[in-house]
Parts: sequence; structure tokens; C-alpha cells
Amino acid sequence: MQIESLRHRLRALGAKPKHEHRVLRLWSQALPQDAGKRRIEDFMPQTLRDALPALADELQGLARLKSEHPGEDGSSRLLVELADGQTVESVLLPPGRIPGLCVSTQVGCAVGCVFCMTGQGGLVRQVTSGEIVAQVALARALRPVKKVVFMGMGEPAHNLDNVLEAIELLGTAGNVGHKNLVFSTVGDPRVFAELPRGPVKPALALSLHTTRADLRERLLPRAPRMTPDELVEEGERYARATGYPIQYQWTLLEGINDSDDELAGIVRLLKGKYAVMNMIPYNSVPELDFKRPSWERAAGIARTLHRAGVLTKLRHSAGQDVDGGCGQLRARAERPARRVVSIAPQ
Repeated sequence: MQIESLRHRLRALGAKPKHEHRVLRLWSQALPQDAGKRRIEDFMPQTLRDALPALADELQGLARLKSEHPGEDGSSRLLVELADGQTVESVLLPPGRIPGLCVSTQVGCAVGCVFCMTGQGGLVRQVTSGEIVAQVALARALRPVKKVVFMGMGEPAHNLDNVLEAIELLGTAGNVGHKNLVFSTVGDPRVFAELPRGPVKPALALSLHTTRADLRERLLPRAPRMTPDELVEEGERYARATGYPIQYQWTLLEGINDSDDELAGIVRLLKGKYAVMNMIPYNSVPELDFKRPSWERAAGIARTLHRAGVLTKLRHSAGQDVDGGCGQLRARAERPARRVVSIAPQ
């Protein structure tokens, strides 16, 4: 279900803009359609009231909890079943200042990042804008969500219209602050062209992972051919236009992108930029032959960058203790595990 088609259905049932907004607000905030001080009998047209119970059931069926996997860090990985039986993963992030959720934008992914389980099976289908919002509603039925990160299964830039439609709803009726909507991408020229045009301008997270163009092509084999320098240049332009720092994502892979040369490259690219470097030690996946550096090594890398003038945060990857790396839950549910050959720097 697309959000725009839902709007058309509501209007066909006699909904005025205020009625439409109420239905979308209550749904996206996981509240019953009869919630609120004002009785719907005194507020909504009869045709819409009659249709609401069946519509509410349909919206709830867009995303149902198939299994939940709590982590020791307070996170919880959710295997979510969509109406056609396909599954995606959402992650309730560890408790913090702003309770957050990571959502999926595709079933599978076409980018094929060699260290990610999601990319191993390719793209199955796009997730609709309604299914994206439904993941948020499902999570909100479990705990508060005030931040939504588009960083789960899939590449949001490859499903841009649906993702932007979901962002607009979540940033208005969904009551999520615009800077707390985080669009994560490997980098795609369409993102930098389209995001500034929307009524809701999300924060941007860019998957960097290396400062070497040749290594990036091997780590992200089907990502658009933007060099790290080009990616940072576009990111800086967006950061200055929106007033939000860019979050650069760096999955730390032992022996791959944790060298002193890489650290020097990060300093060259990001020192003085309106940016935050998120260092994320690799979330170990038994099926893939990559390793995470020790926490001591990762902490040392973060300190080195911070002292060199690059604001750096060392992040825990949620779900380590439940084998919940990107795509693992779905992979275990859908097919037998397969081993993928590792990639070494050249």
C-alpha cells in the first residue's frame, strides 16, 4: 500500500483534510482510531466511520511481528512479516536520549556490500511507503519511537519515491523531528538532487567505509561510482544547506579498513567538515569471512581521529549477542546459510 493511494481512499470515503490527517496520525503513532478527546461520531462522516474498522485491520496487516530478538544492550531486533509473506528486519535501538528505530526500505538489496548478509541474496522487491510507516507503527506498539533511521535492509536511494513519501508522513502526522529522520545511503546522485526539494528534509548518513576508491568499489560492488572525495563533497553541501551534520558510517573490518593510512585519509577528507564519523565495529556474521577488530583497537582508532580534529563516535552494533547482523534474521528464516569469500585490501 502506498500512502498516496491511502489518502485517495480516505477522500473517496468522504474524508476532509482534517479527517485524513487524524487517521494517518493515529495509525503512524500506533493509537486506536477512536483515540482522543473528540468522539468520532461528532467529527467524521458516516461513510468513513463505517470503513475505519476494516481499514485499521488492513493497516495493521501491512507489518506484523513474526519474531522478536532482545539484545543485552537493550536493543531488540524484529523480524517483520509483510502482507505478502515476505520478511524484513527492524531494530529498536538501545535506550538513549532519543528512543530510535531502524527500518528496512527493501526486501533484500541490490548493492551487494560484501560484508552484509542482506546483499548476498540480491533484491526481492521494494517496500512500499505504507509498509515503511507500518514498521514504525508496529515498533511504537512495543515502545516509544522518536527517531527513525532508514538504515535497515535495502538501499533507500533505490526506493526513493516510497522512502520520501514515508519521510514526509513521519515528519508531519508521525510527529518525528526532521533531524531525527536519518536517510542512510551508500551515495547516489539522485539523493543529493531530491532530498533538498522535499517539505521534510531528513538528516543524512553516508556509508563511507574506506577513503580508497578502488577498495570501495570492491566492498560495495554495485554502488554508484562516486569516489570518497566526491561523496564527502556532496555531503558537505547538503549539511550546510540543512544545518544538520552529515553522519559518515564506517564499518570497521579487521585488516581491511583499519590501517593507519586509512585514518590519515579520514583526517584528510573530514577535518573541518560539518560531520560526525560513526565508527561501527563489524557485526560478526558466521556466514561471512570478515572479522571485527578488538574493542581496544576500535577505541584507539576513535581517539586518534578525535585528537586529529574529526568528531568521532564509536558505536556498538546492536544485536551482537543475538546473531542479528544485517539480514541474518531473514536469512535464517528464508534459506540455508552460505559462506562468502572474504575480500582483502590490495
